[in-house]
Amino acid sequence: MEYYKDNQIPDQNGRYGDYGGQFVPETLMAALSELTQAFEAIVNDRNFSEQLNSLLKDYVGRPSPMYYARNLSQALGGEIYIKREDLNHTGAHKINNAVGQVLLAKKLGKNRIIAETGAGQHGVATATVCAQMGLECVVYMGEEDIKRQAPNVYRMRELGTKIVSVTSGTRTLKDAINEAIRDWVTNVQNTHYLIGSAVGPHPYPKIVREFQAVIGKESREQILEKLGKLPDYVVACVGGGSNAIGIFSGFLSDLTVQLIGVEAAGEGLNQKHAATMARGKPGVLHGSMSYLLQDEFGQVLEAHSISAGLDYPGVGPEHSYLKDTERAKYVSATDEEALSGFKLLSKLEGIIPALEPAHAIGYMQSWVRKLPKNSVIILLLSGRGDKDLETVSNILNEKI
Repeated sequence: MEYYKDNQIPDQNGRYGDYGGQFVPETLMAALSELTQAFEAIVNDRNFSEQLNSLLKDYVGRPSPMYYARNLSQALGGEIYIKREDLNHTGAHKINNAVGQVLLAKKLGKNRIIAETGAGQHGVATATVCAQMGLECVVYMGEEDIKRQAPNVYRMRELGTKIVSVTSGTRTLKDAINEAIRDWVTNVQNTHYLIGSAVGPHPYPKIVREFQAVIGKESREQILEKLGKLPDYVVACVGGGSNAIGIFSGFLSDLTVQLIGVEAAGEGLNQKHAATMARGKPGVLHGSMSYLLQDEFGQVLEAHSISAGLDYPGVGPEHSYLKDTERAKYVSATDEEALSGFKLLSKLEGIIPALEPAHAIGYMQSWVRKLPKNSVIILLLSGRGDKDLETVSNILNEKI
């Protein structure tokens, strides 16, 4: 990309400036090297690209639409276009990466796939693709997230996936990743660890970014086709950051386009939250250097968000780099603002969002009103809200 022209990102050591790298047990270095070589080989493999693009088109349902949200635009101001990743097969952006990595795993001769999941959408996507391709699938999920995301748990089981409940630590996404890594260390010969977000040791952040870059590529083409010009802003929620880095990648070289990542402020930035960029500092988590929530002794702090998919104390190394270089701006929205965004899009546009992108909508409610009237904004709707209806209902004391 032109933006990265003078500084290869990541470099040969998997570094995004000061971030990224490989902080893993020696037993995994050979597997990471094998994965790196295989990925670099398939990037320019025409047969692989044709197979991937065919599945994205005929199985996933790409390209996903770019929808002009007239009612939301009238309510908030600006011209708001929604990139509809919620309309993908399985209901979120996660399947783009799952299809790509399962194809890559088959190239490596791995017949067992493991994954971690928080909100369950990555788990569902992985389970779906493994069922389609006939591979064994094991998904690690925190006990707390299993309770919060029961519909996705049912889906994974129906798809033939084994779900391992993680009862250690906070029993959420961070702990599910810890257990998945332990499994991978033990079974590295026949197992591919399909990481769902743009986190982890090199080459995972790069792999996930490349398989999610289809979002940015389509978004850029679609907005140019509709308006004949680029947007002023691109907005996406950020947990680990796969959906955001996917759409940001299409506009990194367009310096007139401001990139906005919205983290989870939880109960408030001075209380329980998951705003890694706002309150974190650089450190090592899950094999990679990035911003993370930690105390003065370097111990990882517990993250909190109403959305299981943003309930993570770290963030991808490329987002950390984009923050430091000021190419992207990172803000946050509270649980309360996310709930407001959830209800707003549902009632104005007849689109029920997942709680993750609802944070972006919640932030936009006050932010868009401050922008010039004709500002063009692309909002990435990374997933649909079916999985969150019970959570929202319980919080708001409503009956489904």
